This record gives sequence, structure tokens and C-alpha cells, in this order.
Amino acid sequence: MGNAEVQSIHVHPVKAFRSLSLGEAVVEPWGLAGDRRWTLIDDGGKVVTQREQPRLALAAAEPLAGGGIRLSAPGHAPLTVRVPDPGPTVSVSVFGTKVEAVPAAAAAHAWCSAYAEADVRLVHMDDPATRRPVDPEYALPGETVSFADGYPLLVTTTASLDALNSLIAEGRHPHEGPLPMSRFRPNVVVAGTRPWAEDDWSRISVGEVVFRVVKSSGRCVVTTTDQDTAERGREPLYTLARHRRIGGRLIFGQNVAPLSPGTIRVGDPVRVLA
Repeated sequence: MGNAEVQSIHVHPVKAFRSLSLGEAVVEPWGLAGDRRWTLIDDGGKVVTQREQPRLALAAAEPLAGGGIRLSAPGHAPLTVRVPDPGPTVSVSVFGTKVEAVPAAAAAHAWCSAYAEADVRLVHMDDPATRRPVDPEYALPGETVSFADGYPLLVTTTASLDALNSLIAEGRHPHEGPLPMSRFRPNVVVAGTRPWAEDDWSRISVGEVVFRVVKSSGRCVVTTTDQDTAERGREPLYTLARHRRIGGRLIFGQNVAPLSPGTIRVGDPVRVLA
């Protein structure tokens, strides 16, 4: 793969909120430290994402010592939320899978509901080692995941984004491109590959950490949401449907799971092991 390396690293302290770029991150068995340990749920316990609430893209959560977060959003005073004490859990539905989580304080529910203009609650995954197994069809024994869509990390490549943007420029909605990588909400962005090289990966190393490539990432309407304005368009789904429809899904990026612990850093070499 030549001189492939990590271009950027991203975590999302609250699922569906704005991503946070880091210079380095600790890799935990269920994902990057601090990634998607919090999420919003509706009054029926279902996870709320940008699929239903595009404006969540404009809300931010700053990690604090001890696992707490500081919430901020346009037009709303910031709010500090600490990790809730151990106590009764609520049942959360993550795309049909039931997960137990601990509710945050009432002030957090009020803040999030005011911003979302809907009745939502903020919950925390207290024990990611046990709460949510990875889909058994694709998991190794004992693998778990945070509130990410399905797998511990998402990896994308700059070469594939460049190729996709070239296709968008030649297509029906050229005015919507070029798209930034933020549309795809990855954890790790890799530079220095050929376009779509990640389709052929099965095991990679990022610095000192080894990952197995679980499955390609099927994309949804969230990718059409401008992460800076919360406005929606047609791309990239229109172009992915024409050029990257694989097995009935629109593919961009790869879901991966760590096989070893460690810390990854921007600039780390990325090697294909299998």
C-alpha cells in the first residue's frame, strides 16, 4: 500500500453530534476512547440520530475529565453533564437491538429536548464491555460496541473520497460537490492508498494496533447532511447508488474491530496485513 498513513482521527462523544478531531486516541475493544458512549433516545427508547434530526450535526459535546461532557449548540447556553451514578437503567433500541443504559440528569434531558424541539433523553453506556454485543453474524466471541451504528470503528480513505467527488462532478448534481469527509463520520481517515483499496482489506495495522476488517459500510441519508449547516442534498447517495451499489447497499468505508489494544496517532503508518 506504499506510504499509507493516518491523516486524521475523529470521535463523537454523543452519537449524532458534531465530530471531534484528535491527534491521538486510545483504542478500546469497543471503539476509540470517548466515542459514542452517550446517545439521545426518544420517548419510546429509540436512539435519535441525524436521520431524524439533521440539526444534531450542529450540536457539540466536549469531553471532560472523568467521562463527563460539556454540551453546546447554537442559541443555547452550554451545559456540563457528569457521568451518571450507577443506578437503574433504561432500555435503549439501537436499530432493533436492545441495550441497557443509564439516564443522565434531568437538566441534560431538558437541554437536549429544547435543542431538538422534541421529547428526548440523554443516556450513557456505563459498561461497554458487556452492554452491547456486535452483530453475531459478523462478531468474534466477546466483541462489543458502543452506541456506534454497529461496529467499533469506521475507516475511510482520502483516495476513495477523491474518486467519489470526481464521479459527483461528472454526474447530475455537480453543484453539491466536492463533499468533505465529515459527511461520512469516520473514526480514522487514511491517506496514501489507491481509490477503493479498502474493499480488499481483511486485516490492517494502524501504528501498533491491529484491526480486522469486519464488513463494508452501507451508507444512509446522514451522508447527505451538510455537517456545518444541517442542510440536506442528494449527494453522495445518488452517485453511490450508480457506482458503489454492492450487495444491495451503497458502500463507502470499512467497519473494523481491534484485535489488540494500543494508541493510534495522526501520521501512524497503515499497513495491509491480509
